[in-house]
Amino acid sequence: MAKRRNKMEMSQDEAWNFIDQQKSLQVATLNADGSVHLSTLWFGIVGETNDDKSIVFETYTKSQKIVNLKRDPRIAILLEDGTTYEKLRGITINTTAELVDDNKEVEPFAAAVLLRNNPDWDEKTAKGAAEMLANKRTAVIVKPEKIISWDHTKLGGTY
Repeated sequence: MAKRRNKMEMSQDEAWNFIDQQKSLQVATLNADGSVHLSTLWFGIVGETNDDKSIVFETYTKSQKIVNLKRDPRIAILLEDGTTYEKLRGITINTTAELVDDNKEVEPFAAAVLLRNNPDWDEKTAKGAAEMLANKRTAVIVKPEKIISWDHTKLGGTY
């Protein structure tokens, strides 16, 4: 008999489809005292295939997230949905963050976040906004090393 955990795990395609459906990303970094700093951000997805996709976000360079990641690049992210147990779905990724703080290199990541979250914008509008954002921001690239997922809808309503 297959383990219950295995029954509700998402395939790689299901996981990326789920990620693409979500709006917000929960981001956890480690404070200097070892406590967790948790915040919510919009994000973008870069990469062409599931094997090379990454989640990206940008935030103020002076933010606590970036201060923490410069000291300790370990990061955990969470995406989840569902309001009842049998509909819970989610993904966690634990990895090492890659930081990009050169303005010109931040711009395409900022544009990816802006385009994803402002579907009525065209690329020119997003590029202009990204250029302004990049001046005081750092991009964070989250390349999944391991994705842990759960989809309780696969259990057919059983607990």
